[in-house]
Amino acid sequence: MRKPHLSFWQIWNMSFGFLGIQFGWGLQMGNMSAIYEKLGAQPDRIPILWLAAPLTGLLVQPIVGAMSDRTWGPLGRRRPYFLTGAVLASAVLFFMPTSSSLWMAAGLLWILDASINVSMEPFRAFVADKLNDEQRTQGFVTQSFFIGLGATLAGTLPLVFRWLGVEGATPSGIPLTVKYAFQIGALAFVGAVIWTVVTTSEYPPEDMGAFEQLRRQRRGLRAGVDEVLEAIRQMPRTMRQLAVVQFFTWLGLFCMWLFYVPAVARHVFGATDPQSELYTRGVEWGNFTFSIYSIVCFAVAFALPRLAHLTSRKTVYAVGLVCGSAGLLSVWMIRDPWLLLFSMCGVGIAWASILSMPYAILAGALPPARMGVYMGVFNFFIVLPEVLQALTFGPIIRGLFGAGNPNSPIYVVLIGAGCLALAALLVASVDDVTARPERVAA
Repeated sequence: MRKPHLSFWQIWNMSFGFLGIQFGWGLQMGNMSAIYEKLGAQPDRIPILWLAAPLTGLLVQPIVGAMSDRTWGPLGRRRPYFLTGAVLASAVLFFMPTSSSLWMAAGLLWILDASINVSMEPFRAFVADKLNDEQRTQGFVTQSFFIGLGATLAGTLPLVFRWLGVEGATPSGIPLTVKYAFQIGALAFVGAVIWTVVTTSEYPPEDMGAFEQLRRQRRGLRAGVDEVLEAIRQMPRTMRQLAVVQFFTWLGLFCMWLFYVPAVARHVFGATDPQSELYTRGVEWGNFTFSIYSIVCFAVAFALPRLAHLTSRKTVYAVGLVCGSAGLLSVWMIRDPWLLLFSMCGVGIAWASILSMPYAILAGALPPARMGVYMGVFNFFIVLPEVLQALTFGPIIRGLFGAGNPNSPIYVVLIGAGCLALAALLVASVDDVTARPERVAA
């Protein structure tokens, strides 16, 4: 089927749900390490507490992708999954900041990450389903815009509540500014996804008879697992090349997400006690600067298709990664908190390219009937580096920097900068099989 050219607002509506999804991710990424420290975790124990995110992504996304490839009903193929995930994730977001113990927070994070992954994977395939080759870059860039906007709002909210005079903490020590931000984020998550579900339809299978036959043959969880294994064995060449780039890219990003905010509190603000007011203010400022990289992401997002047209998607991808590496390296030299805004500008450019260019390159190399399962398998190369980090970075941090070393967070941020630089070099090995001028929606 020749897919029609969609208008700007049609692409906008179909991507709007990512605003809510990233609201949830942004609150989690910006605050969970600090919440763990408030509940008594030491810095070198934080990576293992984040194991929920990669393991749920590793298990949930490819299975959900395979299942959504075989789904068709009143809500279509992908929409039932991201709506269900949104409802569950919003409920957990609402209760997360009321955690009374470290293990309660860690347990809720497992449920939250599983639910977010149920929503996340079908949205990637949704864009590839709806758009032709000429508009896919713009579709994934529009997702980048909403991801940046959602993260901006998530990062800014605790500081906004501070400016509004909100003070105090829950009985377990979690600031009320964080609690209220999570609860607003819960409403934003489910509301944004419902908007996409209501405003955007899906294309039915071209051959419904063949589709129903395939669905009967591949019912159940076992069939989904078999399909994932088959997809891994038959992985297209471009996908294998992108997988290596993704591995080092996301290893660098997880170094930043897990340790950037504590690094700001300790390295830039000079706080040594996680229970101190200075540490809390450092965490709030770190989250605020996170919002800056997200602002830059959505500010530059719509320029990327034109830049890709003038150069190539690979060039935009590699240059973005170099900007991100430079931004993280600069944190080491900064003592004035305001200068972190410039560091995060580089990260924001990288983030915009990371969220769009590899998916636009990948979508053109995948068979349309298996878009969901392959997008889920591609997520392996996002979560595998996080699994590696969760299992090994605690011992590595203790071995290299010493147990309880307050400088450990900034050292890990520098490791992340090196990973992004390596990923930029590896982009040159990728074959973009559908490279062509991008058509921009009116």
